[in-house]
Amino acid sequence: MAKKFDPGVYRAILRVRQAYAFDVGGFLMRFYSYMMNIGTITMITLAGRSFLVAGLVSSAIALATFLISPRVSKLVDERGQHRVVPVAAVITLVGWALMLVTVGTGGPDWALFAAAVLMGFVPNPQALVRARWTYLIRTGRLGDAAPDVRTMFSYEGVLDDIGFMFSPSISIALATALFPTAGLLAGGISFAVGVTVLSLSRSTEPEPGWGAAPASGAGAARPRSVFRTSAVVRVLFLLMLFLGAFYGIFDTATVALAEELGDPNIASIILIIASFVSMIMGFVFGMICLRVPQHLQLVGAGVLIGCAYGSMALIDSAQSLFVVSTLGALFYAPFLIVCNATCERAVPSDRLTEAITWMNAGATCGMAFGPSLGGVIIDEMGAVASFDLGAVLAIAIPVTLALFYRLLKRNVRGEAPAEAAGGSPKE
Repeated sequence: MAKKFDPGVYRAILRVRQAYAFDVGGFLMRFYSYMMNIGTITMITLAGRSFLVAGLVSSAIALATFLISPRVSKLVDERGQHRVVPVAAVITLVGWALMLVTVGTGGPDWALFAAAVLMGFVPNPQALVRARWTYLIRTGRLGDAAPDVRTMFSYEGVLDDIGFMFSPSISIALATALFPTAGLLAGGISFAVGVTVLSLSRSTEPEPGWGAAPASGAGAARPRSVFRTSAVVRVLFLLMLFLGAFYGIFDTATVALAEELGDPNIASIILIIASFVSMIMGFVFGMICLRVPQHLQLVGAGVLIGCAYGSMALIDSAQSLFVVSTLGALFYAPFLIVCNATCERAVPSDRLTEAITWMNAGATCGMAFGPSLGGVIIDEMGAVASFDLGAVLAIAIPVTLALFYRLLKRNVRGEAPAEAAGGSPKE
């Protein structure tokens, strides 16, 4: 009889020694990705420029990443990681270097925006690493020792949380303690090392087209973007856009409410506790052996996170803020894990890098405009009113899932092909 809860599932992940190199490389790349926006704002403002310029440059980076990064991932799926990732990384690092030089020398503002566009070519480390894991598991290269795919997504989600938790803090600490460009300088070096390690790990790289049906004819047309061909990817993009928007508003409003209450330290304490709760829940979620159809897992996780963060409309004190923050954190990581697993079940294997990047682009887009909208409301009506807007966006997640339930049920595989064939452990 199959276990419903298995604390030992992560042993299968740690036994895959060939994954060590690309996981380390992806982890180092994550540090730069997560500190890119906040590190830029900190660097520019500490160098004496206005918060307006810093905010506009940060938004330009987010917009460029949203527009360009999915195209980079599409090329990765078509041509292979070792051909595309180093080139995209070089362009990104040129933009990074231009940004540092411009800030360090007091250069013109237009150069900052030019650098922001180049920084948008950043390869998506979360998608690159998850695509490698999926390739190793689905092709049977790991044999009977292959970990469960959802456990893998949980494991990678924990690494995401660690990077998300610590990299912005490290960036800010370095910039304030040493010199304005120190934080982003460290992030860029980490990114360069990570790209090198990942690119040299050729043996685990997915072969272009590895899970696709053979193309008919010698002059087969180049495949269109998975965003255009997959309705599920568009729904996931929308869900992640709402997630990024309400979470960005929640963070901004948390800081504003703490300042209104006269104790700014409340915000950092509450957000740190929420991050740890999310990380622990992501780790525990990977140990749960669910046999519920994938589309129902997505609906269930969406209802839970929507209702949890929808309760931010009730926030009016530090105590209620702590309760809502902790409650929401219980479902944040599981929702992301289920979204990634749903994406893997809905697209051809050879399009996974691009599909996951589109999901992340949705969150990036939400994080770009959410705090801006929240900031306007905070200035006009206060932090509590901003929480109300965040609650509406949170409730939009289960509403969206209800509207597209039939589409998800029809287009999300209940069982991956490799699992049906016995290639990997069943969920």
